[in-house]
Amino acid sequence: MTSLRTLGSSDLAVFPLALGGNVFGWTADETQSFAVLDAYAAAGGNFVDTADSYSSWAPGNEGGESETVIGNWLAARGNRSEIVVATKVGAHPRYKGLSAATIKGAAEASLRRLRTDHIDLYYTHFDDPAVPVEEIITALDQLVKDGKVRAIAASNLSAERLKSSLDFSDREGLARYVALQPHYNLVSRDTYEGELRETAAAGGLATVPYYALASGFLTGKYRPGTTVDSARAQGAGRHLETERGLRVLAALDKVATARGAEPATVALAWLASQPTVAAPIASARMVEQLPALVAVAGLELTEDELAELSAASA
Repeated sequence: MTSLRTLGSSDLAVFPLALGGNVFGWTADETQSFAVLDAYAAAGGNFVDTADSYSSWAPGNEGGESETVIGNWLAARGNRSEIVVATKVGAHPRYKGLSAATIKGAAEASLRRLRTDHIDLYYTHFDDPAVPVEEIITALDQLVKDGKVRAIAASNLSAERLKSSLDFSDREGLARYVALQPHYNLVSRDTYEGELRETAAAGGLATVPYYALASGFLTGKYRPGTTVDSARAQGAGRHLETERGLRVLAALDKVATARGAEPATVALAWLASQPTVAAPIASARMVEQLPALVAVAGLELTEDELAELSAASA
């Protein structure tokens, strides 16, 4: 039995890999999405991450498609109490920003699509500097008081705004962020490592990094001279043009070969072992992509392996 990780000061215990829902209703239709969700749950997974804006960028979509797929799956499987559902507010075309009214309206819309009476973990998706942290936290706190949200979290937030938010929650005795979702992986370390990580650690927050596999680059399927059929190929492929990217691939290959593991598993294991990190997020549009992701639960890298990967990605 995989040991679950607790998210900060909350009572949410999660599998060490969060399943990203950005592909559901976009590159994976409902049937494919159900298959991936079933396989993830069968492997012991219980932490599904989505947002109200997924996948508004796709032609013909308006946002909320991913939540709808997940809500239909939860209803079909009758397993709502076993799954920790995380979603986000702030980027849906009809609910932009983080005013109190927007947060309230967006949460109600998410609850309807998810076909549930509560959201386990509710993130602010992007900061809205025009809104004071006091208004944001008070609105989120009201959702917690109303029983519609169990715990609150933030994504894409500066160290300064994070600290102000935590200080206000502590001062007023209101709901407090328990987790942070930053952009963080082996080839993108600069944004998170430093003041933001120090602030998260000091506040006792758990980190749930997104782009944990750098849009697929860290799976090892992107190599010089290869073409990959993926909606995210362009974003992943740019890492092949950097020395850092090539160094990281070489180090991943070496550790993966020595451990009989997939490069993706090794990359996730490195991330999962970093300070504050509770569960990296990775998505799969096909069941075949899932084993390498959930295998992170059973792979613990040695100090030497971690040091080698860290040095390659420095």
